[in-house]
Amino acid sequence: MVFSMKVLIVEDELKTADYLRKGLTEQGCAVDVAHDGIDGQHMAMQHDYDVIVLDVMLPGQDGFSLLRTLRAVKQTPVIMLTARDRVEDRIKGLHEGADDYLVKPFSFLELLARLQALNRRGRSQEPVQLRIGDLHIDLISRKAYRGRTRIDLTAKEFALLVVLARRQGEILTKTAIAELVWDMNFDSNTNVVEVAIKRLRAKIDTPFSPRLLHTIRGMGYVLELRSEEAGR
Repeated sequence: MVFSMKVLIVEDELKTADYLRKGLTEQGCAVDVAHDGIDGQHMAMQHDYDVIVLDVMLPGQDGFSLLRTLRAVKQTPVIMLTARDRVEDRIKGLHEGADDYLVKPFSFLELLARLQALNRRGRSQEPVQLRIGDLHIDLISRKAYRGRTRIDLTAKEFALLVVLARRQGEILTKTAIAELVWDMNFDSNTNVVEVAIKRLRAKIDTPFSPRLLHTIRGMGYVLELRSEEAGR
């Protein structure tokens, strides 16, 4: 399992891009996809990603050029994909600032392991456990507890909980949650966020006290331990 991540895939092969998107989404990641270098550069510059999966051969602008432009302003971890197993290409990618390299065809499990390593390296200063009240979230094992009670969560529910916990005390709008947990093309007119919040609340709050997940009418949602709740 990888950590809950926001990933950008820049890949012009539609079948490969869709395969990666589906696989990473099943792991709880929020995934955006660009099919050419120009769109990929725009998305990489305009949004914050935990990791970027970047193909070398792209229409509009190749991966090396995109990486060079990105590295001028951002240090987002990048793993490059290429169909050419040439040492020169790998050296060039690393010199341009790539953090890792995979040659096609590759194992999806290997990609997951490498993404996990890059994400862990990028979050090396962050705690591997999150706590709020008696809620304990282990980011390594991807398990959550209220006190000593294990809470069974789906991959998407865990990703939602981590987003809220990392920003505990901060009100997150439905749009912000949608972009962080799902992807930038998420249809904000649907009630998927509300349904996900309801299901998460039923698991982490309903059987326990005090309540931690609160709805702020007209604004969004916040995960926090309130003094009036803690005193009950």
